[in-house]
Formats: sequence, C-alpha cells, structure tokens
Amino acid sequence: MRKIAIYGKGGIGKSTTTQNTVAGLAEMGRKVMVVGCDPKADSTRLLLGGLAQRSVLDTLREEGEDVDLEDIRRLGFASTICVESGGPEPGVGCAGRGIITSINLLEQLGAYASTENLDYVFYDVLGDVVCGGFAMPIREGKAQEIYIVVSGEMMAMYAANNICKGIVKFAEAGGVRLGGLICNSRKVDNEREMIEALAARLGTQMIHFVPRDNIVQRAEINRKTVIDYDPSHSQADEYRTLARKIEANEMFVIPKPLSTDDLEKLLIEYGLAG
Repeated sequence: MRKIAIYGKGGIGKSTTTQNTVAGLAEMGRKVMVVGCDPKADSTRLLLGGLAQRSVLDTLREEGEDVDLEDIRRLGFASTICVESGGPEPGVGCAGRGIITSINLLEQLGAYASTENLDYVFYDVLGDVVCGGFAMPIREGKAQEIYIVVSGEMMAMYAANNICKGIVKFAEAGGVRLGGLICNSRKVDNEREMIEALAARLGTQMIHFVPRDNIVQRAEINRKTVIDYDPSHSQADEYRTLARKIEANEMFVIPKPLSTDDLEKLLIEYGLAG
C-alpha cells in the first residue's frame, strides 16, 4: 500500500487534481482511499457526485466515541473509499486537529489493515504546512510520498518551496520523500519551463504538466471528475497519464529548498518578476 499526500497553495486546484488522479487509478482497477484533510470537507465531492459527506469530526460530535468504520467512509466513483476529516465549529479550536483525530481513528478502526486490500491512500492536505496538524502526514510518517501541486504563479511556487522545507524537517525521522511537482497550469508565460527549472533546483522532477481546460470546470459544476464526466476528452487522458506516472514513479528525494533570493532570481529569469 502506497501512502501519498498532496500538498500545495490554497486555491491551486489540489483537490481537483487529487480526485481526478484517483479516478484515473481507480479506472485502472486500483483500490484507493482518499482522506480529505480540509476543514471544508470538499476533498471527495467529485468522486461522490457532489453528495455531502458527514465528516469524521461531525460524526464524533453527534455520536460520541462509539463509531464504526462505515459511519465515516463512503464509496465513490469506481469504488473509491472517501473520508472527510472535517474541522471544528467555526471560531473554535484548531482545524489541524481534525486531521490528527481522523487518521488516529481510521487506524483504530482498521481502515489501513491488510484485509482492506488498499493499493493507495491519498491525503488531500489544506494549503501550506501551516501548523502541526496539517503537517501530520509528513511529521508522523503517515504518508511516504509527497506530491506538490504548483503553477507558474509566484505565490504557488513560494508555497511549494516552503512545503519542501517541511519535508526536509521531517524526512529523516518519518522517512517521507518528495515524489515530484505537478504543474496545474494557469497559462503563465514560460510556465512549463519555469516549473521544470524549479523542480531541477529542488532536486526533484515535474512529474506531469496538466494543461488548463474549461472541461475541468464543467465537470466540477456537474459534480464529477473529468474521467467520469467526459471519459473520451483529452483532459481525461491527461489525468490518466498523471495516474500512470505516479504509479510508475521511482524518484523519491529529500528536496533542497531554495533561498528566497534564489527563488526570486528564478522568477526574474523566466520573466515573472521584475
């Protein structure tokens, strides 16, 4: 079983990329569990056809500690297993605690047991590595592989570099490694070349360049992944390709984060600043 965490700046298309990639793996016959680690609990809606899923924290609040595994997971597209951590009530507590509580409960209830025959677990993690809870898949060794969704926009690249610092911090203790950058294109000038250069300087790879296409938004409006909504579309093939590349990937590294000055120099070099 491979445990993968997807990180990236908030709003970069991380959840969309994760769900479409998972759909590609599920279509290949892989058994995949997705654990949404965003308090908004929207990391699995495309796999579930938009059906609202009661989060782990909501279930615990309503039913107490006596819950079963089936109380906190649902089956989605191609039998993907969907779990949403959820978050605290607005204005109360730390959202990162939801991730810690959810993963611990899933372990206690046997969600990762060999009898479940999982090929993959994907953690869709909110934004940057902002606190201990959101860093848990890295810190506790829950995830073995990290992929960072990025674009050619300055703040997306800054966040990716910052996430790499988090990976370095916990790599030796937890054994986590960076598997690569996924460029979710925003049609920025020189975007492909810029992300390839960033990957090279971090010591990793751009594992795939996902082009921008309005079919992604149309599929989302219809509460589906692209593979489910329009399986013959070229964009569906992009996600299938990404899924195959992740499955075949053997390049796992401890990244070498850039200094802020070096990151800004890279941006200037490719015409994004200055």
